[in-house]
Parts: sequence; structure tokens; C-alpha cells
Amino acid sequence: MNPHIEDFQRDGAVILRGVFKDWIERLREGFEQNLAEPSAFAIENVGSGESGRFFEDYCNWQRIPAFTDFVLNSPAAGLAGELMGSQQVQVFHDHILVKEPGTAKPTPWHQDLPYYCVQGLQTASYWIPLDPVTRHNTLSVVLGSHRWPKPVRPKRWASNQDFYGATDADGQNLFMDMPDVENGEYQILSPEMEPGDAIVFDFRTVHGAAGNTGTNRRRAFSTRFLGDDVRYVQRPGRTSPPFPGINLSDGERMREDWFPVVWQRR
Repeated sequence: MNPHIEDFQRDGAVILRGVFKDWIERLREGFEQNLAEPSAFAIENVGSGESGRFFEDYCNWQRIPAFTDFVLNSPAAGLAGELMGSQQVQVFHDHILVKEPGTAKPTPWHQDLPYYCVQGLQTASYWIPLDPVTRHNTLSVVLGSHRWPKPVRPKRWASNQDFYGATDADGQNLFMDMPDVENGEYQILSPEMEPGDAIVFDFRTVHGAAGNTGTNRRRAFSTRFLGDDVRYVQRPGRTSPPFPGINLSDGERMREDWFPVVWQRR
């Protein structure tokens, strides 16, 4: 049995050391192509007067050959399936993030799931650094936060405004506020990592990252995968990614022509 499965289920996150070392150059190649040819979803998170550059883009795995290769041929989908305890795995989307040297802007604490058009317990997101990271610019995750009683209110990173309305049609609060995780009794994992390492976490796991005030780039590549129990959910506003024209109703399985099955248990 994979020794990481119990840790992933209990903590909502696990570190995999060296599993993608043979894929780093391929991912760097795709990353630079993505930077040179950004999609319509590309976002610059550093405003005027702020230092550095914090750039992100997503949903490019079908147009960037290196990312296609990784999604279809790397161990990522199979490892995700094992960790989730799923019989099959669909790819959801990819995501690149770069913080250039001297970038003060952090990635705020958040959960991914409230931003997405999916609901379910079997989810897995990879964060794969393409440059060495220290405890000062790594991804940090709040262990056990995937079991919190309510999803955390999603915010816009640039403005800190609510991403959606705060209540449903009946006036019930949809989300809880983010606790002060840095000053409470929470277990935070902030690992030093080398290219080839990865953090895998549940979409519900709270995570964030400091800025990158050092002298080296901090590039990270993410892929998100869906397991057996994931279903479409209509959020109270535009999701991120938005997936316009998805044409699904609450509770339906995610369509395989958009989100192909990339691994099945034998």
C-alpha cells in the first residue's frame, strides 16, 4: 500500500519527493512557451507601484505540448488516483504561477474548491516547483483544513473583495471567514523543495505562499485532477476558471469531452 495515502486522507496534503525529476525540463519548456504565448485567462497580480511580477495562467494543457505530455504520460494522474482512492481520474485543468525576484505580493490563504464549478471529496491538486524553494517562498498548507465544517469565503487576490455574494437565496451564509491561521493552533506545512518534488493537496485544503523577495525566480506548475465522486455545482457567480458554455446542471458528472479520463484503476 502507498504509505502516502493515509497521510493524504488525514492531513489533506502530502509531499512527494523526486517523483517528477525527469519531467522538470519538459515542464520548464512548456512554462516558457506559456509565458511567451499567454491565454485569455492570464492574470498579472502585481499592481502599479508594487515591486516584481506575480503572473498566473491556466487551462493551457491542451495547447502547450509539454503540458499535454505531462498530463497524459507522467505519473501524476495515477498517483492522484491512488491518493484519492478513486477508480478513475479526470483532468480538471492546469495552472502556472511565477513570482519573479523582488516580488513582495503574497498568495493569500485560500481554498481552491470555492472558486471552482465542482463539488466532491476526491480531488487532488499538484504544486510542482520548477526552481528550488525555501521556507520563505514555498507553498504553505494548513494540515487538516480539508475537514473544516464550511468552505472558506473566496476572495479576489488583487483587491481582497468577495468573489461571490456572501449568502444564498435564503439568506444563509455560504462560507466561513478565514481564521487567523498564522496565529492560531494550526499545523502549517512549509517545506523546502527541489525541482522534481511536489505537494499534492485536496481542493479543500487551505494554502498560501509568501512573496518572493530573494534573487531567484519561483516558477510553479500545477495540475488538478477529479475523482469518482466529483460533480458539477453552480456557484453564485463566475468561477475561476470560468468554463463558459459548459452546459451542466447541479449534480451532473463532469463532461469527459472537456475533462478527459486520464487514468483508470486496473
